[in-house]
Amino acid sequence: MPAKLGVQATAIAASLFAASAASAGEDYGLGRPATQAETAQWDIDVAPGGAGLPPGQGSVGEGEVVFAARCASCHGDRGQGGPMDRLAGGAGTIATKKPVKTVGSFWPYATTLFDFVRRAMPFDAPQSLSPAETYAVCAYVLFLNGLLPADATLDAKTLEQVRMPNRNAFVSAYKAGTP
Repeated sequence: MPAKLGVQATAIAASLFAASAASAGEDYGLGRPATQAETAQWDIDVAPGGAGLPPGQGSVGEGEVVFAARCASCHGDRGQGGPMDRLAGGAGTIATKKPVKTVGSFWPYATTLFDFVRRAMPFDAPQSLSPAETYAVCAYVLFLNGLLPADATLDAKTLEQVRMPNRNAFVSAYKAGTP
């Protein structure tokens, strides 16, 4: 039997063995079912229409303070980037040969910013920001992109209402008005 066929036969046999073990209810003694509390820690997604946003609020001014302490070392003091991604600027560049893809120029929904910051930032301590700190950081980043005034405060209702400039440049399965 050629070597390639041998590898394929081994893969098929392994698949069949795994499928038969799964159908027989075997678990190989590895792992354990996640508890409801463990699952709840990761069940934090936010839909484009705002479903899943937690209670709380944060202002641009509060966000500037949190951003300086937790975000600026990676994204620059005004979101200009370095060593990590640039977050602000780039307006009007998406259709050019060298688009600058930032939160304000590229992202279709402000709720996506909240979801990402809440889930993955700061890089060295994901999920360590409170909902109020997350709203505040989002308010500051949106302010840096000229999408909010300096005196703005965000919460679940106002964040969902922020209209991102590049929203209509995406094709989405999301239907407005659904969670």
